[in-house]
Amino acid sequence: QVRLVESGGGLVQAGGSLRLSCAASGRTSSSYAMGWFRQAQGKEREFVAAIDWRGSNTYYAGSVKDRFTISRDHAKNTVYLQMNSLKPEDTAVYHCAADPDGLGYGREPSETRGSWGQGTQVTVSS
Repeated sequence: QVRLVESGGGLVQAGGSLRLSCAASGRTSSSYAMGWFRQAQGKEREFVAAIDWRGSNTYYAGSVKDRFTISRDHAKNTVYLQMNSLKPEDTAVYHCAADPDGLGYGREPSETRGSWGQGTQVTVSS
């Protein structure tokens, strides 16, 4: 329904920063809530951050609050995740997600109406 393509992952030292981008394509993509989830090896996928379609409301997991910032550019149909003060425990595959019904409070995208990106690897060395 909406195609999501992430970029910006890579290897960074602890304390460093990265900015992830997720470009959405599709006629209705601008009205989708968008967010980020991550999954580390051997662990369950977890919520990271989300932003509503207007870009006025944001949500963060407690583990990234005050370190990560989610934002979006409607003109470019792109959502960003600025990650600062990165820690080794932030190492994971980060997936962009979109859902027309919202992703507030850590809600995962609908299996029928939501979309997932392919993921981008973020590795933080100690």
